[in-house]
Amino acid sequence: MFLELLAVIFAGFAGAGAMLLLTRVTRLPKWLVPVGAGVAMLAATISSEYSWYARTSDNLPEGLTVAQSVTSSAPWRPWTYVVPMTDRFVAVETGRLRPNMETPQTFLTKLYFFGRWKPVTIVDIMIDCDAGRRADPALGDDSPPVWREVGADDPIVKTVCEAA
Repeated sequence: MFLELLAVIFAGFAGAGAMLLLTRVTRLPKWLVPVGAGVAMLAATISSEYSWYARTSDNLPEGLTVAQSVTSSAPWRPWTYVVPMTDRFVAVETGRLRPNMETPQTFLTKLYFFGRWKPVTIVDIMIDCDAGRRADPALGDDSPPVWREVGADDPIVKTVCEAA
């Protein structure tokens, strides 16, 4: 976050410098210098927001596979209505799937929830590939898992079953 702030500040200086040079060379009004700084800072911020998903998903360690991504639009970012921005995604730990010894097509793995400006959340999950369902086994009270029928087309079930 700090590095992105520095990038935006440097973009503002670069935009102001470019506009200052243009106002000296041409007869453009001097009030365009702060406008150039503001436009450069806004462009750097938008670029950073849109490139977050690609940067983060490309740098995932070996064994993590992106299962689902979520795009959003917001009134305070009107350009996201034209091109929605990916601000969160779910990755599955496919490199270390643990099969159930009693049920061969049931696997235990971890889900990683990534969100822009949020810490990563890790959740244990069980996937039943035959029935197309999933369950959260980490209740901590030794109770049986609560299975949810989500179907084989669910992105998380599909990612785990393809990796198995």
